[in-house]
Amino acid sequence: MAASSGSYPTMSLCPVCLRRVPARREVDGADGYVVKTCPEHGEFRTRFWHGPPAMVGWNRPKVPGNPPPILTESRLGCPHDCGLCPEHGQHTCTALFEITARCNLSCPVCFASAGNTPPPDPEVPALSERFARIFEATGPVNVQLSGGEPTVRNDLPEVVAACRKAGFSFVQLNTNGLALAADPGLAGRLADAGLVSVFLQFDGNDDACRVLRGGPLYETKLAAIEACVGANIGVVLVPTVAPGVNDGQLGDIVRLARSMAPGVRGVHFQPVSSFGRYPWAAGPAARVTLPDLMRGLEDQTDGMIRAEHFHPPGCEHSLCSFSQPYFLEGDGGLRPAPTSGQSCCSPPPPIAADEGARRSRNFVARQWAAPTDAPKKDGPMDDFDRFLADAATARRFTVSAMAFQDAWTLDLERTRGCCIHVATTDNRLIPFCLYNLTATDGRTLYRGHDGCV
Repeated sequence: MAASSGSYPTMSLCPVCLRRVPARREVDGADGYVVKTCPEHGEFRTRFWHGPPAMVGWNRPKVPGNPPPILTESRLGCPHDCGLCPEHGQHTCTALFEITARCNLSCPVCFASAGNTPPPDPEVPALSERFARIFEATGPVNVQLSGGEPTVRNDLPEVVAACRKAGFSFVQLNTNGLALAADPGLAGRLADAGLVSVFLQFDGNDDACRVLRGGPLYETKLAAIEACVGANIGVVLVPTVAPGVNDGQLGDIVRLARSMAPGVRGVHFQPVSSFGRYPWAAGPAARVTLPDLMRGLEDQTDGMIRAEHFHPPGCEHSLCSFSQPYFLEGDGGLRPAPTSGQSCCSPPPPIAADEGARRSRNFVARQWAAPTDAPKKDGPMDDFDRFLADAATARRFTVSAMAFQDAWTLDLERTRGCCIHVATTDNRLIPFCLYNLTATDGRTLYRGHDGCV
């Protein structure tokens, strides 16, 4: 069979000057490239997909829908009117609030460049107002409290409680875990305030931590997990995967997480992107792509996890992520659970944007929270009993990944399908990748500008 090829028009930004420029998504066999030309800085060609699976066929079609509400007008054109503007095609699934710019680490790969002369933390009343305004705009979406490092705030339980009071039922903490390990009682106080889940930075062994975080943190991370599980908070391990650093530890991380299930709910891999404190000449440089992760997981788990298990997302753009829920099986085993999404070999029918966002919100809220057991039943089980047993989240474990776009790989078609939105201090909602986008000289598109932390 001949290798596939093709070119699909889109728009992007120059990674040097952030000028909006025409671009194309170029297919070369199983690989995908973003190719763009700036009249001042020339052509850039960056591989963002390194199959198999091939980029062609990896698709979950979406029917775009304007997000409610439209908070900004479209005047300058995408991506300069974010808020969300009428050009956006997806509803909010997760609203991310940065509640501090301070941090107790200085990670070389920090997308927020946290700790560099940070502004004062917003006070709880101001945050309460922001939570209420965003809830009024989006309804009960999932919330992630981020930073900086949120646990440097002594009033973090009050912040969590204010978020819950605004109406948000799924509140997750994005954290490096240092404070949770140092003060085991903190997890209990956060659970009492209404925290549901912890998105725990977890990059592998101490060697990986030294490169990505500046020091050996493996045992600290384990202590943070223990504290959260003991407080009945669901834990998701979140490795930042960098080539030549920890891309050979994918299987080890999954096996560790599986050994700590069901308290650990799964692993969410994030290939490192060229923004924040970690810009590099990413055009010609090697990247860890989503297919690299799929194949790496298959190779490093001896086929327990297989690339063919994974399916494109039903919420964000198909090229942004993959996922698969598993059943916990035996002593350390995983068995694929049925999903509404399908693999690249069997594309499902198109899904409306609002329905995809709703399903994604519900799945995350159910799967990443603390585990629940199925109702116990004595005697024979009928089909409904078996359905309830399968639905018990205590039996489930999820492996997923999301590839963030940077100034080299930015594709505005993908961006308009984003469902993870940063809530700004002036109550706008900006797609995550655009909020954190960094030019080669460190200039930002949104972060640090008016209304943005």
